[in-house]
Amino acid sequence: MRSSCVLLTALLALAAYYIYIPLPSSVSDPWKLMLLDATFRSAQQVSNLIHFLGLSHHLLALNFIIVSFGKKSAWSSAQVKVTDTDFDGVEVRVFEGPPKPEEPLKRSIVYIHGGGWALASAKIRYYDELCTTMAEELNAVIVSIEYRLVPKVYFPEQIHDVVHATKYFLQPEVLHKYSVDPGRVGISGDSAGGNLAAALGQQFNQDTNLKNKLKVQALIYPVLQALDFNTPSYQQNMNTPILPRYVMVKYWVDYFNGNYDFVQAMIVNNHTSLDVDEASALRARLNWTSLLPTSITKNYKPVMQTTGNSRIVQEIPQLLDARSAPLIADQEVLQHLPKTYILTCEHDVLRDDGIMYAKRLESAGVEVTLDHFEDGFHGCMIFTSWPTNFSVGIRTRNSYIKWLDQNL
Repeated sequence: MRSSCVLLTALLALAAYYIYIPLPSSVSDPWKLMLLDATFRSAQQVSNLIHFLGLSHHLLALNFIIVSFGKKSAWSSAQVKVTDTDFDGVEVRVFEGPPKPEEPLKRSIVYIHGGGWALASAKIRYYDELCTTMAEELNAVIVSIEYRLVPKVYFPEQIHDVVHATKYFLQPEVLHKYSVDPGRVGISGDSAGGNLAAALGQQFNQDTNLKNKLKVQALIYPVLQALDFNTPSYQQNMNTPILPRYVMVKYWVDYFNGNYDFVQAMIVNNHTSLDVDEASALRARLNWTSLLPTSITKNYKPVMQTTGNSRIVQEIPQLLDARSAPLIADQEVLQHLPKTYILTCEHDVLRDDGIMYAKRLESAGVEVTLDHFEDGFHGCMIFTSWPTNFSVGIRTRNSYIKWLDQNL
């Protein structure tokens, strides 16, 4: 009996040691976040073991775990009709909200899920619930795009999928089929989906052949650049769940099918050092010492290496491509973008990407709403139902939907 108690105590101590990570007191529901992070780390370790054994690519294994525990069929309710179909060969899940007698035509959002361009799905519970709520509360049609993921495809194929599906949807006959007002269509996405939404917005802005333009764009803690992994938010939140800096840099390398040997060098900005001529013209576009307020920069210092590794951008030139990093786009590209909503979280390495993009858009004359949550963490908006329900998840979702309701 005594040995059983000792063993149980030891196991509990090990579990507590594995789960516990120091978190700021201001973060929402810290113990629940620790449990969520521990669960995700466990799934990552299992997928890494599967990869090590040669059974599958680690990202395929990890996404299999995520989708297996969260996949949801296209189930319609009395308020929202849900169907799976494809737009120009790209899978989508369409959510049709309840019609209003006084409004025969509905507004619409094209939504792009997050997951580091490699994980998650439009068909998992988190995104299905988000889009169902949006469709019902906005009386709207939500098109959630099931774009192809790494490692089956790499940049820029994800952008191509999003562009093809959205262009198909914007055709007059398709909008008519879903009773959508062509003047009230917006684009939105979270994390890597926010990246793809921003890239799509810039591309459509320059497409003179596109008759139906987007009315709004709503970007939720978007990832927008890969030149500087030492912004104040990257420094402050380098080990913060559920997106530590090291993991985010690996997602970038995976997106470009790059070499993992570059990860450590990229973390210290060796890929954009002063001797890397390819990056020199772009540095001013994300100079956070001028783009961020002093309340954000605090006492953090820029990390700018004098000499680095020019081989990185030579082998991965996509790092400097505005399609992958919308924050570094030319000012002329930004000038005519639609009204924009950007949601950022304090405890997120990507916080400053969103704040800097808001600043650049404002400087270009775009109307921008920056919605910052002091207790938010990366990914929080989709965590609104038990057992992963966070107070900040509900508040961010409600704030996001309220802005869409007022501006779309």
